[in-house]
Amino acid sequence: MTLPEASPTAHIAVDHYSAVHLAAETARAVAGRCGLPGALPDQAAVIASELAGNLANHATGGSLYIQPLPLGGGMEIVAADHGPGISALQQCLTDGYTTGNTLGAGLGAVKRIATDFTIRTQPGTGTLACARLTEPEATPSAGQEVGAICLPADREQLSGDAYAVVDQGAVRTALVVDGLGHGPQAAEAAQTAVRSFHRAPDLPLPALVTALHRALRRTRGAAVGLLRLHPGRAEYTGIGNVRVLTLTPLDVGHRLSGQPGIAGLNMTAPQVRAFPLPPGATAVLHSDGIDQRWAQSPSPFVRRLPPLLLAASIAHSHRLTRDDATMLAARPSQRLP
Repeated sequence: MTLPEASPTAHIAVDHYSAVHLAAETARAVAGRCGLPGALPDQAAVIASELAGNLANHATGGSLYIQPLPLGGGMEIVAADHGPGISALQQCLTDGYTTGNTLGAGLGAVKRIATDFTIRTQPGTGTLACARLTEPEATPSAGQEVGAICLPADREQLSGDAYAVVDQGAVRTALVVDGLGHGPQAAEAAQTAVRSFHRAPDLPLPALVTALHRALRRTRGAAVGLLRLHPGRAEYTGIGNVRVLTLTPLDVGHRLSGQPGIAGLNMTAPQVRAFPLPPGATAVLHSDGIDQRWAQSPSPFVRRLPPLLLAASIAHSHRLTRDDATMLAARPSQRLP
């Protein structure tokens, strides 16, 4: 499987119908960078056009988020809005049904073209949709119960945040890193941490965070958070202000943040904190570019979102635009040990 790029999520604010063309070209370019063969880049462009067209015609505060899949092997196009919701969802998912000036195929065609298509809507709240396209021989993306969004601060081209996720058997390990400050030097620190993580993601968490600390000594430093998911339980260790919590359909729990310090500059002996992860629970890891107040009282609609939509929902509604922002949501791997 092709590893995903450690690059920011392409974000397209759909505030005018002219954004539809930009969405299509961006999706085609991302598909090319992911190595998707044959007609798949053109199919990605069709999906992006349809989703962006729906946002332009029917939604308010809509955006597309386009990026490689968090675990590699393909790409995803996520649409999020604060619109009226879809009152007749099943009718809208009928192939060929359309109510606006898109390519004319509608959400039904998106569902047919995509390898996997997930959509949730609530009247008066909005709609979230994720279409994934994968390599022909890739592991089905439906099993990738991981969602992530990584966005640079406004007026920045590079993000000082980054993330990475690796599955090894039934164990899933995730990293969120927040380079000190903004701009190229922060981005360099974040990418250094990601490269170090991929060298040995199966190390025990104390050894892994220590390896990141050593690699980051050549940079300005970063906050890092490491999350390891096992069936039924999770482990977390971190340095700095990367936060973790769990989300179930009923409540929010296990709110943790990293130990004081800056990885690469000063770090105390790492401590690992373990907590249960009941069936259906989602673990969330995010940088301080996401307003932590989102977790005070999330709605039942948000608490029930699958990880691939949860990350986009929180980033779309609670991102602090003056800072780099990363939101990662995941459940344990479904692979056998």
